[in-house]
Order: sequence, then structure tokens, then C-alpha cells
Amino acid sequence: MNESTLTEASPTSRRQVLKALSGLLLALFVSTLSSTVVSSALPKIIEDVHGTQTQYTWVVTASLLTTTATTPIWGKLADLFSKKTLLHVSIVIFVLGTVASGISQTGGQLIAARALQGVGVGGAQALVQIAIAAIIPPRERGRYSAYLSGTTSTSTIGGPLLGGVIVDTSWLGWRWSFFIAIPLAAVASFLLQRTLNLPLLRRENVRIDYLGATLIASGVSVLLIWVSFVDNSFAWASWQTGAMLSGGLALLTAALWVEKHATEPIVPLAIVRQRTTALAILGSLAVGTAMFGASVFLSQYFQLSRGRTPTEAGLLTIPMMAGILIASIVAGRLISRSGKIKPFLVTGAALLTVGCAGLGVIDNKTPMVFLAVSMLCVGMGVGMTLQNFVLAVQNTVPLKDIGAASSTVTFFRSLGGTIGVSVLGAVLARQVEEGTASGLASAGPSGADSTSPAVREIIRVAYGDATAHVFLLAAAAALLAVIAAVLLEPVNLRSSLDLPEKTDEAVAAAPDPEQGTRSSA
Repeated sequence: MNESTLTEASPTSRRQVLKALSGLLLALFVSTLSSTVVSSALPKIIEDVHGTQTQYTWVVTASLLTTTATTPIWGKLADLFSKKTLLHVSIVIFVLGTVASGISQTGGQLIAARALQGVGVGGAQALVQIAIAAIIPPRERGRYSAYLSGTTSTSTIGGPLLGGVIVDTSWLGWRWSFFIAIPLAAVASFLLQRTLNLPLLRRENVRIDYLGATLIASGVSVLLIWVSFVDNSFAWASWQTGAMLSGGLALLTAALWVEKHATEPIVPLAIVRQRTTALAILGSLAVGTAMFGASVFLSQYFQLSRGRTPTEAGLLTIPMMAGILIASIVAGRLISRSGKIKPFLVTGAALLTVGCAGLGVIDNKTPMVFLAVSMLCVGMGVGMTLQNFVLAVQNTVPLKDIGAASSTVTFFRSLGGTIGVSVLGAVLARQVEEGTASGLASAGPSGADSTSPAVREIIRVAYGDATAHVFLLAAAAALLAVIAAVLLEPVNLRSSLDLPEKTDEAVAAAPDPEQGTRSSA
């Protein structure tokens, strides 16, 4: 189908929605998968390209950084131009970055290729949610949220499993952890072209805020680079910290001023200032930190602390995937039936906190049953919150702003993931280093042989203890999601695609843009 031009948004039939979802969900799956499929393969990848421990973290962080920095830009473009065309563009960029990653010969080349790949990932992830919001009313969206949340979460958590299988298959090799995405991306593009039929709202005198986009991307990138290197490559109290922190904040301050005065701001401040949006941003930051932390560091824990193969490490995360699928399906249907969303956000955030706290007390000998229960709680928490924070915001804005609003929340979720991987990765590395040094000092002369069983046991203990420390920090972040969910206003999801037009009298009587969502069904 070709994208149609409509002057007014109208709901799409269930059959059309399901057809459109086939391509949208595949695009979302393959783009999200690319962020975590390398997790299990990273030890082998870094060994083959002669990389360092810092590059180990940056192979993941580079993609997350560019995904985060470009998400609001893609969202604003979606409010101005054809969402379908933009989806195809994002897939092409993603494929180019994927090919470059697969043929990389050095750590530096791989990091650069992953950065390019992240630009495409940012577009695909934001635009899929925006496209779904353009064809399904918020009240009905709960019925389909299981597909969306299940796809995102399963590809995020299941990525390490697929990567482990690929690495453990001798005739494939780690490069196929990248190449596997290319045919999937091609099929997704084909399905999108054939099945996606979106309403196109014509806009006159379109202006793109290039200066605002550049300042936002630059400011976020500088701060994220600082977060990744501080306390590792340089100290907190150093000239590098002063330069990068002040530079990043200066860029974001300039961006704030530009956005306030821009005709078509990348991030509409009127939307961000709404209570629902502000709280959803806080919740999404926390969920992103916990979700990406779980997907990256649990795989490493099972391999280095429990001595499992990459494939086994992926299989051991099945309880988390099961929790995601079950919770997203049940919560999605109940949300559509009741029109209520706050109870599910509160419950999900609480489960996420409990699960991370459980993982915060593990070591290298923790019973697998306890790990499974904790991972199940994390999975259920992610399944009930991941997409529903976005849905809460989409319910409060008109259709013309759905792209900017959706991508803003997605931006902060990616930001949480990027900060989570960077900061938690730095904490993990330091804890492992200190734990290993302490263990070797206690072992005495026997610690000189790095291949001895005693030394391997010291490393396993160090990784187990360090992983627990990381998840305690993730639990603290998840607690912020609980606070955000509790403070959200109770709302009834609307059944229309767009907010109703307000007369001058209605605007004067109800100036709060969220007011209508609190009473409409």
C-alpha cells in the first residue's frame, strides 16, 4: 500500500492494523536485537579485534549513544514528513552500519560502525511507536501493547541468547551476530512497503530546527562520553570532568533557549512541562537503566562467574523473557478493557525494583531458583512499564505532536539505558578489579599462576560480587520508576486517535492539556 493523504485521522480496522504490525514489529525487533545480540559475543569479538576493556563497554555504548542522541530528531521529522519514508531511510542507515560492524577489523572501526548503526536504530525504534500511535487509539493500544512490549523486551533480553548460539556455532563466527540482521531488515522493509498505510497530515510552511537538533545531539553526546570515562580514564575532580561537564551543560542550555524560541522545536517544551510527560520521562529513565543493565550484565555474570557457555548464559535468562511476555499480554488486555493505566505502571515498577533488589544479593554460588524468581520479577516489571509510560504520554497529546511526544519519552529511556550500561559497566569493572586484587593478595604466591583453579575461582567470586553491586544500583534507579508511577494522575485512555477539537470557551474553561484525558473514556 502507498501512504495515503488524509486531512483527518480515522481509526484503522483490526485487519489493517495486524497487517501493518507485521512489518513494524519486525523492524522494531531487528533494530532492538542489534543492541544486545553482541553481549554474549563481546568477549570473543574483543579478543579477535585486539580490543581493550574500555572498548568492550564502548561497543555497546556507541550504539546506545547515537540511538539516544538522534531519537528526538527522528520524532520531530515524523511530525513533519512521511513516517513511512523515514522508516525506510532508518532501515537503510541501520543496514549500512550493520555491514560495517560485521567487516570491522579493529576495535576503533567496530565502535564507529556501531555508532552509525545506532542512528538507524534510533529512527526505527522511535518511528515504529509513532506509526502505531497514528493508527491505533490509546484505549485500543493496550490490546496491541503485548506485541510491542513483547517484541522490544524479547529482542533486548533474547539478544544475548542468539549471540551465544552464533558464537558457539563454529561455522558461523561472531561476525554473523551482525550479519543475521541484514535479511531480517530487508524483509521488514518489504513488509512495510506492502502493508503500512498511514494518514499523512499536510503541514504548511514546514521548518526544521536544525540548530536545536545539533545542540541537543551534541550536548547529550558530550555528557554521555563523560559518564563513560569518568572515574576510569580520568578522575571526578579533574580538568577533563570540568571541561566536559560544563561544555555539555552549556550546549543543552543553549538548546533549551533555541527550543523555546523555535517555530518547530525538536522537543516541544509545552509537552515536556506537562506532569504526565515529566513523570513518564523519569520512569522511562529508570526502566531503561534496569532493562539494559539486566540484558548486558547478566549474560556476563553467567559466563564469567558461573562458568556457563554463551548459549547456556542466554538460556538462563528465559525466566526474564517469560515474565516480559506474560506481563505485557495480561496487562495490555486489562488496560484495553478498563482504560486504566496507572495501577499497572505502579505494579510493574514495584516488581522491577523487587527483582533488581533480589539480583543485588547474588554471588557466584546463588541457587538458580532464586536467580530465576528475581529475573521473573524483573521481566514482569519491564513488561508492564516499558511501553505503558509512552502510552501514558501519547494519551495526553494531539495527533500532530505524537511523534515529538513519543520520541521524547523513548529518548529518555534510551538515555537511561546508555547511562546504565556506561556507569554500571564502569562500576562493574572497578569492583572486579578490586575483588580480584584482594583475592590474589590473600592467595599469596599461588596467585602468580593465572591459569590455576584457585585464580579462576577468585575471578568468579569477584564477578559474582561485582554483579550484585551493579544490580543494587539498578534497584535504586528502579525505585524512581515507582515514585514516578505513584505520582501520575489517574487517567482514562481515550478511544479516539486524536484529542477532540476545543472551542474558545472550552479552552478558557480547561487550560490544562491533560484535563481531557482524565475524564474521557
